Amino acid sequence: MANQVEPGTIGGAAAEGATDQGAVATHGGPASAGTVAHGRPAAHAGPHPSFHGRTVSWIAVAIMMVGFLVGGLALIFGHHGPIWWLFWVGTGLAALGLLVSVATNTFEDWY
Repeated sequence: MANQVEPGTIGGAAAEGATDQGAVATHGGPASAGTVAHGRPAAHAGPHPSFHGRTVSWIAVAIMMVGFLVGGLALIFGHHGPIWWLFWVGTGLAALGLLVSVATNTFEDWY
C-alpha cells in the first residue's frame, strides 16, 4: 500500500503539534475532542487521516468517465443508428484511462 500517513497528508495538522489522537492543543491543556490546535476541527474523524487520492488518480478516473460518456452518447445520438467511430473513440479513451490507472498504481489509493 502507498505510504499515505506522512505529515502533510492530513492538512498539516501534524506540523502544528497535534498528537496522534488530535485531542491536545499545542499551547495549553487539552482541547475538546475532535479539535486540533487553534480551535480548528480535526482533519479526520476515524482512525485514518482523510485522504482523497492523488491528482493523477483523479485524472485517470476522469479520462475513463469521459470515455464512457462519449461512447454512451455515440450509441444514443446517431440519426440512423449508433455513431460507431465515436463509440470506438470512447472505448479507446476508457481503455487509455484504465492503462493510466494501472501504470500509476491508482488501486493503492485507499485504506
